[in-house]
Amino acid sequence: MIKQRLSQYGWLRPLATLVFVVILATAFSPWRAGETYPVFWQKANLANVLRQISDIGILAMGMTLVIISGGIDLSVGSLLALSCTVFAYIFTTVAAAHSPYSGVLAALAMTAGFGLVSGVVISKLRMQPFIVTLAAMIGARGLSKWLVSNQTIAVGYDARTAAVVNFIGQKAFVVPAFLVVTVVAFILLNNTRFGRYLYAVGGSEDCARLSGINVTWVKVRVYLFSGFIAGIAGVLYCCETHQGDPKAGMSYELDAIAAAVIGGTSLAGGKGSILGTVVGALALGILSNILGLKNVDENVQWMLKAVIILAAVWLQLLGKKKTA
Repeated sequence: MIKQRLSQYGWLRPLATLVFVVILATAFSPWRAGETYPVFWQKANLANVLRQISDIGILAMGMTLVIISGGIDLSVGSLLALSCTVFAYIFTTVAAAHSPYSGVLAALAMTAGFGLVSGVVISKLRMQPFIVTLAAMIGARGLSKWLVSNQTIAVGYDARTAAVVNFIGQKAFVVPAFLVVTVVAFILLNNTRFGRYLYAVGGSEDCARLSGINVTWVKVRVYLFSGFIAGIAGVLYCCETHQGDPKAGMSYELDAIAAAVIGGTSLAGGKGSILGTVVGALALGILSNILGLKNVDENVQWMLKAVIILAAVWLQLLGKKKTA
């Protein structure tokens, strides 16, 4: 009886993971001379954690919706790089004679277009999302490198571009942007017919189709949304780093998947929540932050993330067996 009640609250497991990570961060955080509390709990560090998870968190919002629908999107990291380079390229060239925000619109249109194509190919040609989004990942990365000839474009260092870049790249803009995307994703998933259709398609595509749901349109829209918000993350990344880098976002898709899985989203589809993904992103961000404060090698950090992903999936499988 108790197990059945606990199973109704899927957010308890990711929340417990977050609490565990916070306890570890508190215990292993370095101290500075004269401080009354550890570095981890200082306001500046906590603000950095929120800023650092914002880009990944935005990608994870789209990834969560895609996974719930029974798919996967491996292209989001490359789409971030494409958005980053398109924004920087247009902002430093074409936009000189037009509105500075034409670069933003072009970047979002480009990544949304990739998402739209992925959704159409997956739904119309019945190809596996893994293969289609893998091709999109390679294509978007190649396009971003070709566009800037494998170079990095500096942006925001001259009087014309500095004001816009500094405004978009500040913490006071990046973190609220992440929150806005989170709220939009939450509303889409929990308060719209589209969200109910995502759960239905992820639970059983055949049953969803027999019940009258336009499965093709649902898939197209979810990949379009994922591509669009990946473009938002790319613009933010460009302004934060002051450069259009075609190598940006390497392996970000794995972090987005990890955040969703840690948050309780099932890779089998049909199960997941936006709040759980937020908790998962926070857990990953805090873990990366404390490892960075302790000067742990980046390669070791990647290995720890791999262990965390496996543990999260194992806990999901364990929970299914207990409630079966």
